[in-house]
Amino acid sequence: MTHVHRDAVGRQIIAAAIKVHRALGPGLLESSYEVCLEHELSARGVRVDRQVPVPIVYDGLSLDCGYRLDLVVDGDIVVEVKSVEELLPLHTAQILTYLRLTGARQALLLNFNTVRLRDGLLSFLGEGKQGSQRPRASRAFGEHPFPRVPGIGGASWPGK
Repeated sequence: MTHVHRDAVGRQIIAAAIKVHRALGPGLLESSYEVCLEHELSARGVRVDRQVPVPIVYDGLSLDCGYRLDLVVDGDIVVEVKSVEELLPLHTAQILTYLRLTGARQALLLNFNTVRLRDGLLSFLGEGKQGSQRPRASRAFGEHPFPRVPGIGGASWPGK
């Protein structure tokens, strides 16, 4: 018997993605779906940042290599938006690498170039307790879990 993880924020993301997909249909650029999904999540009152920088830590150095997460939802759910003919093992490897680099609790890979969005949806669980706040010993409460670059990252955090 398989265990299915159910998370309120994850459900909100999937519901918002389905709404965007139903409105736009397949065949558009990834950036179109990304912006619309950001808007839909924000309209639902869900905290979301877009194009969040991800540094690479190598040999003890934090290096800005230009990697960006499409969306970071609720502070620690990575959403990677695709619009491709089919998801490949490379796409899975990419999202798993983002999950490892960020320590996020969950990552969703959404391929909008499908007739039914559920056929292009993959979910991966990361570190931390699912369905509760992750321990935040390495940063102050409410601090963004990923480094920010001024002018990049979409909507600002409430209260910041």
